[in-house]
Amino acid sequence: MKKKLLVLTGGGDCPGLNAVIRGIAKAARTNGNWEVWGSIEAFNGIMKDDPEIIKLTRRYTAGIHVKGGTIIGTTNKGNPLDYPTQLPDGTWTTIDRTDELISKIKANGFDAVVNIGGDGSQKISQALFEKGLSIVGVPKTIDNDLSATDVTFGFSTAVQIATESFDRLVTTAESHHRTLIMEVMGRDAGWIALHTAIAGGAEICLIPEIPFKIDAVLKRIKSRYKGGKGFVNIVIAEGAKPIDGKVIGEQSNDLGDTHVKLGGIGNYLRAQLEMRDCPAQVRTTILGHTQRGGTPVAFDRILATAMGVKAFELAKDGAFGKMVSFRNNQVTSVPIAEAVAKYHVVNKDHYLIDTARQLDISFGDK
Repeated sequence: MKKKLLVLTGGGDCPGLNAVIRGIAKAARTNGNWEVWGSIEAFNGIMKDDPEIIKLTRRYTAGIHVKGGTIIGTTNKGNPLDYPTQLPDGTWTTIDRTDELISKIKANGFDAVVNIGGDGSQKISQALFEKGLSIVGVPKTIDNDLSATDVTFGFSTAVQIATESFDRLVTTAESHHRTLIMEVMGRDAGWIALHTAIAGGAEICLIPEIPFKIDAVLKRIKSRYKGGKGFVNIVIAEGAKPIDGKVIGEQSNDLGDTHVKLGGIGNYLRAQLEMRDCPAQVRTTILGHTQRGGTPVAFDRILATAMGVKAFELAKDGAFGKMVSFRNNQVTSVPIAEAVAKYHVVNKDHYLIDTARQLDISFGDK
């Protein structure tokens, strides 16, 4: 009898998820001793009274590596450690359903689980592993904010999308002598903004790790305008904040989603500049979820596929409690506990910070 592997994708969608799924499924078919199933919308599928799971046959996985999103769906609202539950009086609370989840996984005959997700998803993986579940993690985040891996799939695609958008804004900024602000994703880590600023030739780059001064940003803008002519392009991460302020966002009202929904720092910066006699018209572009969607670039397809194959290998070998990792140009693995122990932010002594400063890119801190 073949062994059964359950695969799921949790958290935000990300270019390359389907390539991971395909890599796992094809490696399992090559091995011949395993069959692979997908849980629809992360753990929610297997948690249902009538489990919503699909067998990932060749029919389902053929050619999916070029597609964005995930064929088995994803969600931010299925944390089994903090699962939304309605009480008899109609009010809602959250409860720990991990024991029930593990029982359902075993009752459905699964020998192992592969959880593809970011920091939050891997913390769930670690908690389930500590309760005895045979689980393997695959790192997924466009923000590149997971430690214990040099890079995550989806990040390169997000940077490519952001850079292409930035290139288009440069030409319109120059044509109209405007200051254009482009807001990109990056809740607590400014990797997308930093890479885009260097690739696109930004004058100013504002990231969460370096709080900025409005007056310093304005001073830099003014230095670019002489005789009323000039232009400035700014890239700002959604989690960036002024030195005496806080991040811009609002608490989600969706049941089971505890995230603060970030967005609006670009418009905030625009308003502050206009109040301070900015010498140019200021316009804002918020890329938002365009950075998550669409076809993954070649690097992400290759990395995601290799990570999928490695994930199956770990499950086959019984190397549970591990997360696939890309280090020193090699696909390897690390303990999940190590991967979630520290958040991967941009250190102020990172070589790209130094590169940007020597290119005279301002971080608005001086």
